[in-house]
Amino acid sequence: MGNRVVVAGVGMVPFATPRRSEPYDVLAEGAVTAALADAGLGLDRVQQAYAGYVYGDSTSGQHALYRVGMTGIPVLNVNNNCSTGSSALFLARQAVASGAAECVLAFGFEQMRRGALKAQWDDRPSAFARFDEVLDAVGGQVDADVPMAPRYFGAAGTAYCDRYGMDPAVFAQVAVKARRHAAHNPYAVFTEQVTVDEVLGSPRVFGPLTRLQCCPPTCGAAAAVVVSEDFARRHGLRRDVVVAAQAMTTDTSSSFGGDPMALVGYDMTKAAAGQVYEAAAIGPEDLDVVELHDCFTTNEVLSYEALGLTPEGTAEKFIADGGNTYGGRVVTNPSGGLLSKGHPLGATGLAQCAELVWQLRGEAGPRQVDGATVALQHNIGLGGAAVVTVYVKAS
Repeated sequence: MGNRVVVAGVGMVPFATPRRSEPYDVLAEGAVTAALADAGLGLDRVQQAYAGYVYGDSTSGQHALYRVGMTGIPVLNVNNNCSTGSSALFLARQAVASGAAECVLAFGFEQMRRGALKAQWDDRPSAFARFDEVLDAVGGQVDADVPMAPRYFGAAGTAYCDRYGMDPAVFAQVAVKARRHAAHNPYAVFTEQVTVDEVLGSPRVFGPLTRLQCCPPTCGAAAAVVVSEDFARRHGLRRDVVVAAQAMTTDTSSSFGGDPMALVGYDMTKAAAGQVYEAAAIGPEDLDVVELHDCFTTNEVLSYEALGLTPEGTAEKFIADGGNTYGGRVVTNPSGGLLSKGHPLGATGLAQCAELVWQLRGEAGPRQVDGATVALQHNIGLGGAAVVTVYVKAS
């Protein structure tokens, strides 16, 4: 893995609710076209493409890319639940780093339906059967009407509060921060400001989670063009944002040991973060900006500690001190995150990539983090996979 990997171009389209969205292929075309234009390349220069989506038929990636052009390159479709976009990026980065290709496209898209996530197949073993068994044993069975994802992440939030004595109302402050950041993001779905009282007063979903603490079903697309440094130099491309390290982890037996926090990816995240810190020769104290997987307010809090942004059990103080926002220790989710920008599953990881590239370039407009030179991306998918990536501004 000797080749230095440069992010030459990124692009995305504004995210939207299902009732307001274009079809997935139109969304993907917009994101890919934007990323190629940002890189200053035509599709004819791309040697491989990885297409990420969760809900769609096989070869939807080819169908979407064909709207941009048909060049005969390999197109591989990727599905890793909510970490799908980052998984596509992981494969693209790996292809360049290994020397298998010099210019690779990763793109992700999702055309979601209204309502909570649910299993699509009831005639075969569920990928979440083991997860359900653990949660049933820990917290007892609940009403079947409770959606799957809020049940997992709500239980994890309750476990955190029980362990560290935190008032569950603290989670609501994360939703308020997300809306405040999203107000400056033209790609975000929800930009209206909310108060803690409004968040807590919204309909209860499960455990400490209310509706305004859950990410919305969203449609959208995002893309990135990754190239070798030598390719960028030969073609006169910008080389100012480099992937310093990247790691993907999956579940170990600890995920199913009875701790709801581990069940939703805490241990996977911690392991992946440790790997990238070591590989990039940095620590969490070196980070300027982070895009992390805030599918629920509870998971943003858990992720602060799994990523080492603050010691275990100190998230409440970290939030109270403003350590997670502008002027604080590290700016988390300047885009508004999944909670406010939206969470089209296949696109999320690549939208995080786009935001961090803009931040490191100094192109994030009113949401710019001053002097950002080191950025971290964190994307998880239950079932499971965690992808953590460190980007640096090249000197």
